[in-house]
Amino acid sequence: MKFLDWYLKIVVVGATIGASMEMFMIKTGFYDQVTALESEKRAYENSPEAQAVKEALNPWRYHQEQAKEKP
Repeated sequence: MKFLDWYLKIVVVGATIGASMEMFMIKTGFYDQVTALESEKRAYENSPEAQAVKEALNPWRYHQEQAKEKP
């Protein structure tokens, strides 16, 4: 291949950049923060308050109820 060395340089630079980004996220505690935020989000989504808001903001709720009534 004519450009094999060029492709290898691109692969090495890309892998180095990706590894440095991962190390930065690990060192700064990014994954711990994301895990905490996701658990809070899931806890809220499963709460009765969130279900009530979801039902209240559903614009199709009346159409769905009417469709169920019609055979």
